[in-house]
Amino acid sequence: MSLVAVTCCAAAYLALLGAKALLALGVARREERQQGSDGSGVAIAQPILAGDPQLATVLAANLEELPAAQFLWLIDEDDPEAQAVCRELADRHPERRIDVLVCPPPPEGCNPKLWKLDLARPAIREAVLLVLDDDTRMPAETLAALVQALDDHQLATSLPGYLDDGRLPSRLLAQFVDNNAALLYLPLLPFLPPLTINGMAYALRTEGLEAQGGFAPLLRCLTDDLAVAERTLGDGGRIFQSARPHWVETTVRDGRHYVQLLHRWFLFALLLLRKQPPGLRALIAVLGALPPLLLGALLVSFALAPSGPAAGILVACLALRALGLVAIQRSIYGRPLHAPFSSLVSELLQPLHLLHALVWRRIVWRTRHYRVHDDRRFETVR
Repeated sequence: MSLVAVTCCAAAYLALLGAKALLALGVARREERQQGSDGSGVAIAQPILAGDPQLATVLAANLEELPAAQFLWLIDEDDPEAQAVCRELADRHPERRIDVLVCPPPPEGCNPKLWKLDLARPAIREAVLLVLDDDTRMPAETLAALVQALDDHQLATSLPGYLDDGRLPSRLLAQFVDNNAALLYLPLLPFLPPLTINGMAYALRTEGLEAQGGFAPLLRCLTDDLAVAERTLGDGGRIFQSARPHWVETTVRDGRHYVQLLHRWFLFALLLLRKQPPGLRALIAVLGALPPLLLGALLVSFALAPSGPAAGILVACLALRALGLVAIQRSIYGRPLHAPFSSLVSELLQPLHLLHALVWRRIVWRTRHYRVHDDRRFETVR
């Protein structure tokens, strides 16, 4: 009986992975490659918080990659460390167009990222606005793809690729993103338009943003990426999901920090799912939540009654899993990012992260702590 369970779990897991991989690869291969952009005609707005040792390195990398862009660095007035980092970089690169904007604290119940972005509106001097997190590097080729997509879409976003620092918490986070981004964002595109965007990097036309009243109408929304996407779709606009990557470098301090990050992401995903019709909600659950459960069931079934044939099926399943993930990563990121042990552990932990998000409604967002009631109702608790 255990051999049957092992066989069934392995077959179901590989069938799901294979279907998602083929659909994702099909989408990636259909996207035209672009010649890189130097950032001309683009204003890059980055809400910035201190605390990550990679902050200066990542900001400097974007200055080097996109020399013609206008940079808007949005800093809290009570964040002297971030102010010092940004002003030092601006002084070191006088040839770049850098505006360092110091922002007052947001009112209670306002999204701090959207608050800063709305304050930056009067300073935008380019036709395209790229919103970029402060831990995100934007490759020239990806920016070109996003800008071109705005010819017939109102919003464009790319896929995250995480770069780890070799330590286990960082590697677990990177494997979660690098193994799942393409398999979550791309497979449904041949059948359905994108439901949301990746908030780490997205582009829109400044003219369209102004016509919508800027970011001010969205200030009470906790999930800024979902709010921007929903408004675009609600106004009859279209979203372009590129298969090209942007690179993210977040220093994950320890295991607790890793859990906090995954908890926030899973809670935000639940807020998105809650708004979908039941059929689509079930489909997303099958594509996203079922594979880790099948993988866990496969390992438990083998552990309960190990045997030679069961071991062969388990090894074959894990080998095919690794080969599939590497193939997707080569297509999307141009190189494999797979770390076998961390990848496996990361996937097996996903049901626990989901359970954590279901039962605990407080999140940690950098230095801020929020109690979340729903997407438009949250409060500071510390």
